[in-house]
Amino acid sequence: MRYAIIRIEPNLEADLLEMGAAFVDALETGSYQGEVFTFETPMALFQAITPKRWELLDRLQGKAAVSIRELAKQLGRDVKNVHTDVSRLLEIGLLERDEAGRVFSPFAEIRTEFTLKGENKAAA
Repeated sequence: MRYAIIRIEPNLEADLLEMGAAFVDALETGSYQGEVFTFETPMALFQAITPKRWELLDRLQGKAAVSIRELAKQLGRDVKNVHTDVSRLLEIGLLERDEAGRVFSPFAEIRTEFTLKGENKAAA
């Protein structure tokens, strides 16, 4: 079973260290660690995966591949706008195409992991 982890990680160095540790663990144990998609800020995440794109992912998850036209019909949306959203999700790696060019979500689960922390700021 493939799964995705969507993460907000402003400290890319820490994220790289964690991914390196997961890679070593996968090599040593042979266990699948999931596929990680990292965004530097909440704004970057929410610009890349808009509410309409979340809806699109939800529609495709666990289902057979479909054409963009069929997907637009299922969602009750304009084909051009669905095409734009699918293209972006393909770029990110959250969607894939089959041999016939239809789109699908390869992930049985999509997890999100992020912690928002306020910075320590001295009172003015």
